Amino acid sequence: MKPTIDPTSDRLFRHMAWANARLFAVLRNIPETALTYREPGNDWTVGMMVLHLVESAAFYATRLDDQPYADLPFDVVATHDELAIAAAACAGADTRLHHAAHMPHGVIVRRDNPTLTRARATVLAQAIHHATEHRAQIAGALIANGVTALNLDDLDVWAFGDAEGLGA
Repeated sequence: MKPTIDPTSDRLFRHMAWANARLFAVLRNIPETALTYREPGNDWTVGMMVLHLVESAAFYATRLDDQPYADLPFDVVATHDELAIAAAACAGADTRLHHAAHMPHGVIVRRDNPTLTRARATVLAQAIHHATEHRAQIAGALIANGVTALNLDDLDVWAFGDAEGLGA
């Protein structure tokens, strides 16, 4: 079946990929020590949240397109070199998710647990919300430690519209 391109989901997934890429661009320009920062009440460091954001995106993509993915070769993003690897993996997962958003909707079944089914639309929505949640947590951890380089207003849909030259 030929994929349909819904303009709303197309824009949502383009925004997510853009915001994730901007997140990585900001993180590349702050000291590596900032990857160890935590927000109050959260045991996860910025580097742990980045890894989780990327590996979860790949997992959601796999749920939708049934293509394999590999975990990143480290347990936490701790250096700018690892950040570059994570950024590339995130871009790849975001591309897969964007493509999956244009495939026919329906129900998907987990191979590792066939009794667990989800609507494709639920997994797609979770992929977007999950990335947004962790970008916000990363910003919070940085701000809690005095780093204001990541302004979430610079990653919102209005900024995305301006960046595209289409207006919000």
